[in-house]
Amino acid sequence: MGWFWDVRPSKTMFQAGNHQARSETMNEFPWHTDCSYEDPLPRYFALQVLQHYRYGGGTLSVMNVEKLNDLLSPESKTALMSPEFRIEIPPEFIKDSDKKHITGSVLMSNGQSTMIRFRDDIVTPLTDRAKSALQELREALMQQEVQAHTTMHLKSSDLPKGSIILMDNRRWLHSRNFIKDPERHLRRVRWDACAFNSSGKNVGK
Repeated sequence: MGWFWDVRPSKTMFQAGNHQARSETMNEFPWHTDCSYEDPLPRYFALQVLQHYRYGGGTLSVMNVEKLNDLLSPESKTALMSPEFRIEIPPEFIKDSDKKHITGSVLMSNGQSTMIRFRDDIVTPLTDRAKSALQELREALMQQEVQAHTTMHLKSSDLPKGSIILMDNRRWLHSRNFIKDPERHLRRVRWDACAFNSSGKNVGK
């Protein structure tokens, strides 16, 4: 199954009814996993550039989760891999009025690599150790030396009109800075949703 989603600034026309998604603003969007509130979580996504940034801003940054994980303490990694976090479903993406959050882990390992589901503004730790681990993760994401080791920054010149970038939604976090071009237009495609605790053996199913 796949989903198409137009990503462009709008103040009046929202794809999710009366609620504006964060991707429909011109604001900065810090490090996150797409659909981190979904269960199952889409494993892959692609961004197609229909109208590139013409006035600066909107830089897409991508961070390797495996390298990020290597920089966390063992205690924090253990806590982040435990189902001790409440993840709120943003109002614009609620499908069932009786289900407004999920409970799960932030990190997961299948023995070969580390995966993540994360969007800071909708994650709440449910235990003291989860709170401490989440704070360590937040601090790591902000450190310049961590970003130098884990991150690539893709400017408009790297993603001209017609470009397509493919990403593993579980193994790479992404973010963007402020958008200066109100006509900027991307199309996002997500696919291969499977349970976050899956080993990944059903890739391509």
